[in-house]
Amino acid sequence: MKTIKIVLASAALAVTFMSCSDSKKDMAQEKVDSYEAYVDSISNVASNDAAKNWEVIESDYKKMKADADETVLSVKDNTELQKLIDESTVKYEAYKAEVIAENQRMETVNSKMIMRKTLLGNSYSGDDMTFKWINKDNILSVYQNFVDTASENKDSYSREDWDEIKLLYEAIDTRKNTVEKEGLTTADNRKIAGLKLKFAPMYTFNRMGAKSDENAAAKQ
Repeated sequence: MKTIKIVLASAALAVTFMSCSDSKKDMAQEKVDSYEAYVDSISNVASNDAAKNWEVIESDYKKMKADADETVLSVKDNTELQKLIDESTVKYEAYKAEVIAENQRMETVNSKMIMRKTLLGNSYSGDDMTFKWINKDNILSVYQNFVDTASENKDSYSREDWDEIKLLYEAIDTRKNTVEKEGLTTADNRKIAGLKLKFAPMYTFNRMGAKSDENAAAKQ
């Protein structure tokens, strides 16, 4: 009788252990499924939209991955579950690289737009390089603001910034050719000529200096 009790007790313990093991595996599967679903849903979000909310996305991702990793470690036979986690992790990291690249692109675009606004004034908007908003009445003030702003910030501009500044400057000059035919006064034309004489050597000297600084930094 005693032997039978021992056998029955052992059997009950085995069933309990199996039930517990199955429960852990089911829980791990749920966590992995949730992790996969999260990565799949995030990967379908446009990278430019994701870039705007990346801190929240990254925080949620880390929590869900940590939960999945922790529960899978508690399962004895976890090879398939770990494979699913690894596949979703690879997918997420590839998507993350796209978002980071998009974020850098957006920062570059925003930085360029801010610089254009400061150089050209609040009348400038968008990427229109024809500058049709410049006319005989405001072109002198545009040149004045442009040269004054470039002079004030010359020490902070990179070589790429100076290339952008030169592009904008040439676009203003092109517009000036049209404005001259629309009645630009002789007095304003003389003042603009003086500003152009100030800008040319400032651009050449400071762009060369910026390039030299970048080359020196690259060697360090």
